[in-house]
Amino acid sequence: MELTIDVAVLLAVIIIVRLRRRTEPRSRNDEKLTVAIVLVFGILIAPTAFGHGVADVVGQVAQGVTESGGP
Repeated sequence: MELTIDVAVLLAVIIIVRLRRRTEPRSRNDEKLTVAIVLVFGILIAPTAFGHGVADVVGQVAQGVTESGGP
């Protein structure tokens, strides 16, 4: 499991670096690569305690939004 966390940290750093770049016109391939990296990152952190915590928070926010938006 430690290997998964190290790869997740590496992907997090890559994501931060890619998102901090200057805003310039990007190719579709560049955008697709960013999306793929983010998806792999999500898959890697999902089974961790941090991933479960994020999923719980997002679930609570979504539930609150749907309950407050009702008729």
